[in-house]
Amino acid sequence: MTTTTWLVRFGYDGEGFAGWARQPGRRTVEGTLRDAIPRVGVAPTAESAGLAVASRTDRGVSARANALVLRSALPAAAVLRALNGAAPDIYCTAIAPVPPDFSPRSASGRWYRYFEPAEGWHLSRWRSAASRFQGEVDARSFGRDLPVDRPTWRTLESVQVHRAGRDWLVVDVKAPSFVWGMVRKIVAALRAVDHGSLALDRLTRALRGELRLTLPLAEPERLVLWEVQYPLPWVREWTGPNRAQSRHLRHVVAHGRLRSTIGHQLPGADRLGTPGPRPAA
Repeated sequence: MTTTTWLVRFGYDGEGFAGWARQPGRRTVEGTLRDAIPRVGVAPTAESAGLAVASRTDRGVSARANALVLRSALPAAAVLRALNGAAPDIYCTAIAPVPPDFSPRSASGRWYRYFEPAEGWHLSRWRSAASRFQGEVDARSFGRDLPVDRPTWRTLESVQVHRAGRDWLVVDVKAPSFVWGMVRKIVAALRAVDHGSLALDRLTRALRGELRLTLPLAEPERLVLWEVQYPLPWVREWTGPNRAQSRHLRHVVAHGRLRSTIGHQLPGADRLGTPGPRPAA
């Protein structure tokens, strides 16, 4: 059968997953999709589908618009419909055909959004620290498992902070690519500047590669992969959520302050008609 290589935009509620990558005995996004591919008829086997992803996320991290590539003989609408039957906490929302050798890692940009409870923090201090993260920076202080004897340069488009209602500070981090743990360590640096344990001049020197900082990882549950960008149009948009996805979303938006906030960011939440305020997008 003739197959097409499809780029698929997808999101997921990270609470129920031990991250993207397959792990023995643990529920992961990759493992759930691989198990579902033959079951829902996308491809005869997971191996024949050639599943690949744009951005790997850690345990507890959610996604509004990650991207994956796979091969299928089904048309676009059928691929989306089938993949949305994989699990109620995974949402496949758009699709486009791409060349057979297309790599989802070739995205032109990535955008992460972090939700920080606003109580006790000073927005002006966060913004002052965030403004230092722009252009080419040494990522050694802001990543995991990097060489210590030489800089690891990454280009950051921007780190911006705004308030969403009274409850949240929202940190938007945009870049072509990231090292492992980078967004969560950037958030930890913003906290440290506000707290007074990290001076702005030391932060600037670390970004220049003149010194290394020891920073913790901010909590993963507050992080959402907001968008992975490509210079191509999506040819079909999602019409969901389906019933199982709607039930899951209603549960999420009703379950606790943070869960409600993240739930409102997940694909399809705006179609539920759930009452109550939502944080600014």
